[in-house]
Amino acid sequence: MKKTSTIEYRTSKMRELEILKEEDKEALELPRTSVEQADTTGKRKLYIESYGCQMNFSDSEIVTSILQEGGYATTANFENADVILLNTCAIRENAEQKVRNRLKNFTHLKKKRPEMVVGVLGCMAERLKTKFLEEEKIVDVVAGPDAYRDLPNLLSEAEDGQKAINVFLSKEETYADISPVRLNSNGVTAFVSIMRGCDNMCSFCVVPFTRGRERSRDVYSIIKECQDLLDNGFKEVTLLGQNVDSYKWASEDGSETVNFAQLLERVALINPELRVRFSTSHPKDITDEVLFTMKKYENICKYIHLPAQSGNSRILKIMNRTYDRDWYINRIDKIREILGEDCAISQDMITGFCSETEEEHQDTLSLMEYVKYDCGYMFAYSERPGTPAAKKYVDDISAEVKQRRLAEIIDLQLRLSQERNNREIGTVHKVLVEGFSKRSDDFLQGRTDNNKKVVFPKENYSKGDYVMVTITSCSTATLKGIAIKS
Repeated sequence: MKKTSTIEYRTSKMRELEILKEEDKEALELPRTSVEQADTTGKRKLYIESYGCQMNFSDSEIVTSILQEGGYATTANFENADVILLNTCAIRENAEQKVRNRLKNFTHLKKKRPEMVVGVLGCMAERLKTKFLEEEKIVDVVAGPDAYRDLPNLLSEAEDGQKAINVFLSKEETYADISPVRLNSNGVTAFVSIMRGCDNMCSFCVVPFTRGRERSRDVYSIIKECQDLLDNGFKEVTLLGQNVDSYKWASEDGSETVNFAQLLERVALINPELRVRFSTSHPKDITDEVLFTMKKYENICKYIHLPAQSGNSRILKIMNRTYDRDWYINRIDKIREILGEDCAISQDMITGFCSETEEEHQDTLSLMEYVKYDCGYMFAYSERPGTPAAKKYVDDISAEVKQRRLAEIIDLQLRLSQERNNREIGTVHKVLVEGFSKRSDDFLQGRTDNNKKVVFPKENYSKGDYVMVTITSCSTATLKGIAIKS
């Protein structure tokens, strides 16, 4: 049976809503690539593309830092590169196929310049291991997410004509001491990784097998990185983890422990002008303490990405999500009670999971109606080899049914997004300007506290400014407004 995914339903509705988050930008646009450095005289040139989640983009910045220390300079043109690296995603079959197709684009260059090294990093490399070298002859280097410190050695082996691989998963590696090189940065917003790996073992997910066990990064290294970003002109940080709510760090002597709510507070206290976001929360772990901390500090953004995956308790159980529909609704009710109706909430939904009935699909739609999500990230189930679901359950929902159910979820989310955005008309928001609008340099675009994109006339404002904007109109994806004169 042909596997299906959101990527295959690239409809105009999906474009309009921008319903895929950063984890899935590869579905709608070219992957993020490395940037050109000014002075590269005598240096070997690195070209890197990143696919998939925010963690992958963050990892590419770590890889670039490691290789710059090893004497490499980045280039934005792969034809000038001595080393081409693809940092990959394995969350869905389509994501892996995209990487394989991309490798074919480099074949002519490899034939012309056989000394050029091609490497595959990340989750796909970890999942396939040596099989990748066997299947993709163009590939010289394979490195998993915990092997990036070894890349200079692996590249050296490849330059000597050897195939090189390191897919060892570590229980300690957090790259806490490495200062990431910000790739394609707008100079305003940045990702900060606070933990690696995942212990949740959702039955549909490959992440525990490709990124290893969960471990939290030293709190002081996180604070230092955020402070350095502020000192270099950045105005917003997004704290990243597969499950940020389970962040827990302890000092070696056990005298100090820090949970996620306490980390949030420490980052918020760096400077009130530094906005703080985070992703992703798990419904089983998000606590009232986190919500009250968000309420306490104005610079902690009032936006929560809280993946549901399904609105039906039986499906949630076989997904091994470890909560049921009532638990999830309780968390939603607490968000509304503590943070109010204006706090934005987004979702992940998987439709067409193994054995899902029409009634259970309707439960997902009714949950969406109850929560009234601001935006959503929707996928048709795509079986991944090696996962518990692939071993225990039959992928028995046809592609046609998956597509129809997915379309129903998308249609509903479009309506909910429009309704939520309509509420903003006539309100005033503090917008952090991220740059020019994609359509015109006469307009700027930025984000509200609750993560809605706003476009407004440029006037005398610049990237990095905080601007008070009155919202005058909206679409499902974007608010439009006019700056208030100070």
